[in-house]
Amino acid sequence: MPDAYTHGHHESVLRSHRWRTAENSAAYLLPHLRPGVSVLDVGSGPGSITADLATLVAPGRVVGTDASADVVAQAAADHAAPGLSFEVGDAYALAYEDGEFDVVHAHQVLQHVDRPVDMLRELGRVAGADGLVAARDVDYEGVIWYPLIPALDEWLALYLTTHRSVAGEPAAGRRLKTWAREAGLTDIRATASLWLFEDEADRAWWGGMWADRVLQSAFADSARATGADDAQLQRISDGWREWAAAEDGWLLMPHGEILAHGRRR
Repeated sequence: MPDAYTHGHHESVLRSHRWRTAENSAAYLLPHLRPGVSVLDVGSGPGSITADLATLVAPGRVVGTDASADVVAQAAADHAAPGLSFEVGDAYALAYEDGEFDVVHAHQVLQHVDRPVDMLRELGRVAGADGLVAARDVDYEGVIWYPLIPALDEWLALYLTTHRSVAGEPAAGRRLKTWAREAGLTDIRATASLWLFEDEADRAWWGGMWADRVLQSAFADSARATGADDAQLQRISDGWREWAAAEDGWLLMPHGEILAHGRRR
């Protein structure tokens, strides 16, 4: 059974996932791709990154796998290309042979699982000793913003508590190198990159997304289970809208990244 997902699949969550592209979310991997390479995208969600990868490696085989059957069905409906497919799968026990893919990719996945080392070990198995494992995760403990709106301090404290109460580690970015080493991956190369939201359109999109998510998604339900009440959630939602409306609004999200060779059993 898959680990619980902190955010769930509310429209506000998928709104943020669909924004992701290979360029803004997997730039560290792109120099290692070429036509004909096979790619497994683990935790592929709505498939926007997966579809980009398929374009970059065509005519190579690209498979997006996710634990949610509904999300997989929607991704398959939204993205169609030769060599591209989407499948329901368990990232702890992938239904593929050792070394079946040249590249095994996971974006914002390891932060949401209780056994990231076991998952990386499985990704490494499917990549094999000659394949490449690529993973990128945010580090929520490193998120910074301006103006200094008290409601966003509340949001971060509540987010860290809620995320850890459901599954996984929200400060995953700084841990990827350690997890990869413990998983037995080799030739580990660690890098970092960021998302910056600061112009009017970015603020409206990101702030509006979180203003909705904190009230309506599975995160809101889990936050209530950790002790948040409706008044606090509304205060945080209003704080996100205040930040989005601020001309000086600025928010940075740091990410850790790893590239590593896979492993044999």
